[in-house]
Amino acid sequence: MPKKNKNNKKPSDWRKAVKKAMRAATEQEIIYRFGSMDNASFNYRWEHVKTVVTLAEKLALLTGADPDIVIAAAWLHDVRKDTRDLHPQEGAKFAREFLPKTNFPPEKIDPVACAIEDHMGLWREEPLTNLESQVLWDADKLAKIGLTAVFHWTGYALAGNKFRDVHELIRRGRDASWQEKTVLSMHTEPARRAAQNRLVAYNKLWNELEIELEGNDLE
Repeated sequence: MPKKNKNNKKPSDWRKAVKKAMRAATEQEIIYRFGSMDNASFNYRWEHVKTVVTLAEKLALLTGADPDIVIAAAWLHDVRKDTRDLHPQEGAKFAREFLPKTNFPPEKIDPVACAIEDHMGLWREEPLTNLESQVLWDADKLAKIGLTAVFHWTGYALAGNKFRDVHELIRRGRDASWQEKTVLSMHTEPARRAAQNRLVAYNKLWNELEIELEGNDLE
């Protein structure tokens, strides 16, 4: 078990601590992008990370991955998103420094950091070999496919006035052609199956929305 800190206080509960740390990071991201928390009506990063945690926990149950490693990594995988392309490495560094201050099992800290380091990229040329890394990667990318992605991206776009009208939103949604590569890159069978179904639903939504907007459902 982790030792008490210098002030002889009990280590904080790791589940509450990682959630709190991620929440603070998302709020800092909003302040950086929009000037203040009051200027954004939707916290995209927070919604994304919560979704990834839910998916990762379910995938861990279905695949036999270590739930502690997967859940901690899911909460912290974007904690250093402010460093952009370096956020996997910086997130791993954060995990190695932060988790020892909690009651997280010490022997599992390095695997958490490794999973965070491995989550970069929307698709992969070569699959990951570590199960916990596979689960985090799959959960992170599943959150970027399907109806979840539609509503997360729409909320983000509305919060930052990123599109002119609904037709622009449809065009941008259809431009996400990388999703097919993402589906093919899934590691675990449950994620692969879900990704295929989500992509179908994603494309169908844009098609149905356009039909309604053009009034073609009247013919």
